[in-house]
Amino acid sequence: MSEVVLTKEEKAQRYKKLNESCLKGQIVFAGSSLMEMFPIEKFTEEDHLGITVYNRGIGGYVTQELLDSIDTCILDLKPARLFINIGTNDLSNADISIEGIMGQYEKILDQVLTEIPDCRITLMAYYPVNYEAAIEEMKPVLEIRSNEKIMLANQAVREMARRKGLRFIDVNDPLKDELGRLKAEYTIEGMHITEDGYRAIYPLVRNYLINPD
Repeated sequence: MSEVVLTKEEKAQRYKKLNESCLKGQIVFAGSSLMEMFPIEKFTEEDHLGITVYNRGIGGYVTQELLDSIDTCILDLKPARLFINIGTNDLSNADISIEGIMGQYEKILDQVLTEIPDCRITLMAYYPVNYEAAIEEMKPVLEIRSNEKIMLANQAVREMARRKGLRFIDVNDPLKDELGRLKAEYTIEGMHITEDGYRAIYPLVRNYLINPD
């Protein structure tokens, strides 16, 4: 039986229902597909860390969509800690500037901090891509969303985190080949990451999960 593919709206509705029985004040991961596909709940359970993590990533989301669904994806859970990676799909749009993306990103952060002032927010660096290892259908996207553009965007995210007194983390080193691209063995089609790729960065993410400061 083939797996049922949910739309963004259906995923948001599913999360909204799940949130009703979730513990408040835990750790939330939010963002788009690169966050949704991170099996962080599975990894932390396997690791017996004794923490509760909820992944509320939704594939395809741009910053505006996360802003529109911020209650379901973040606020309803009243997280004590939030790990966020949003804006990569905005980077795929040549008509949107990095400055414009950061403006939208900051609206999300400001709303979280207004509603949950004590929430500790960690901004995660955008992951690299690999144009050479990409399937043909993905290459036009990666011509726009290049590693050079991702590097500039990460600099902007780092600066925004510094300015707002938030934490910025870059766990990308295990994902990169000698040219700074996403390792071919860790990518599905040039952009998205396999479970093995996420396992490669999990030890670094784990350090931040168990050391909140």
